[in-house]
Amino acid sequence: MRLVTCRTPSGDSVAVLDGDAVIAVRDLVQDAPGDMIGVIAAGAALQARLADGLRSAPPAARRPLGTVELRPPIPRPGKILCLGLNYAAHAKEGGNEVPEHPTVFVRVITSLVAPGAPVIRPRVSERLDYEVELAIVIGRRCHDVAEDQALAHVFGYTIMNDVSVRDYQRRTSQWTLGKNFDGTGPLGPAIVTADELPEGARGLGIRTRLNGELLQDGNTADMVFPVPRIVALLSEVMTLEPGDVIATGTPSGVGHARRPPLWMKPGDVVACEIDGIGTLSNPIVDAAQAR
Repeated sequence: MRLVTCRTPSGDSVAVLDGDAVIAVRDLVQDAPGDMIGVIAAGAALQARLADGLRSAPPAARRPLGTVELRPPIPRPGKILCLGLNYAAHAKEGGNEVPEHPTVFVRVITSLVAPGAPVIRPRVSERLDYEVELAIVIGRRCHDVAEDQALAHVFGYTIMNDVSVRDYQRRTSQWTLGKNFDGTGPLGPAIVTADELPEGARGLGIRTRLNGELLQDGNTADMVFPVPRIVALLSEVMTLEPGDVIATGTPSGVGHARRPPLWMKPGDVVACEIDGIGTLSNPIVDAAQAR
């Protein structure tokens, strides 16, 4: 199942993506939660009811995807955790050793960007870089979960473009500032439930195109820490809750490692693709244009 969050006059609405149409979950199951975290927390029982509702949904309930405004699928996650250097080739292209332990940082909600919405190049830097990443969506609360049980706590997967402001990222050993400028974290377009993808989302092609040119071309099988290990390791430290998002790192081919470096600029369009999940596409604008 593919789930999206749409903007409506009365607020955000969760919908099932069915081909090129969306159907509000409350048109399929009247007592369904009204927000994505609630839908995720309701688990498999609600998914089964939604699947039954889809089979009998009247044509009038379907809205063409192109007529709705998508939001980040989880507009306000409780936590957005991110791994760095989780593909060996990417670690090496940046002059780093392959880590023995995951490099983890946090994103904040104000950095999130909706599918199709502009990524903002900040006033203070031109070093704006792309990073396609598989994002895990937690479905069940867990703490200190064993690796062989970790996937039972994963609801599904989506795409994050972990856009980085490289000069701010590299000012210190802590990456937080370079990863949290407002309007630099595209997420979406849909959450694909785990049952629709290979176990642990392993073996999926993962790519970035900038203005149509293929710049990153990797595979999730190449992650240093695969999905079950990531969930287990993070849960050793903190409780993971429904709707938490974990971005799992990017493959090689990023802009800062190119010679000369390739920075995104206003007028560009960046598209992040993961097989079986979809494409997350966003234009680039200057901060002055976004006011």
